[in-house]
Amino acid sequence: MSNRKNETILKLAPSDAIELQSRLRSKVKLIPLKRSIEKVGGVDVSFSMESDELWAAVVIYKYPELVEVESKWVKGRAHFPYIPGLLSFRELPHIIEAIGKLKTLPDVIICDGQGIAHPRGLGIASHLGIMLNCPTIGCAKTRLIGEYSEPGPLKGDYSLLKVGKKTVGVVLRTRDNVRPVFVSPGHMITLDQSIDIIIKTCPKYRIPEPIRSAHNLVNRLRKGQMPA
Repeated sequence: MSNRKNETILKLAPSDAIELQSRLRSKVKLIPLKRSIEKVGGVDVSFSMESDELWAAVVIYKYPELVEVESKWVKGRAHFPYIPGLLSFRELPHIIEAIGKLKTLPDVIICDGQGIAHPRGLGIASHLGIMLNCPTIGCAKTRLIGEYSEPGPLKGDYSLLKVGKKTVGVVLRTRDNVRPVFVSPGHMITLDQSIDIIIKTCPKYRIPEPIRSAHNLVNRLRKGQMPA
């Protein structure tokens, strides 16, 4: 993605951001992956409590072995306010900058946020997928929209997340007897494939290993526990 497009996100007013989401929604493609998965990436952002500073990171794992192969990060400043439903405009410019440092793009990127389970059908995972033209999955710790029944207690149990009659994701148990996560496809992947990948990237913890590692990395950076 060009720097010019990335900079455009930074300059949008909230009302324009909402309009852009509504326009981009039609570009989301929920289609089967056309290639085998060899690398899965996870992205996350951590914000300073005292200023507008932030740290964004991407961590890449070999799949399905889940061996870390590469990580990149950037330090920046937030140029968009925190507004529920507009997370991508606050975080994506910096996530994309970090991804741009990678040697090669992963086959799938998991975001700590929503895919199509979003009021305008364009959560951060869907937005990122469109901008990079790559498969993405949203895996959030909390619900943004939709209704669901509590899934069964065992790893792999899930229930459908629905808005009216439309299924926008699932509520997935990634470990026995722990709180579920909210999984929705972002772009260029199906819901069934998204579920399978999330389960396989959660061998020990509730959160998929790639985004868990990205989360840990940006928090260490924010706390000054790594060289800047």
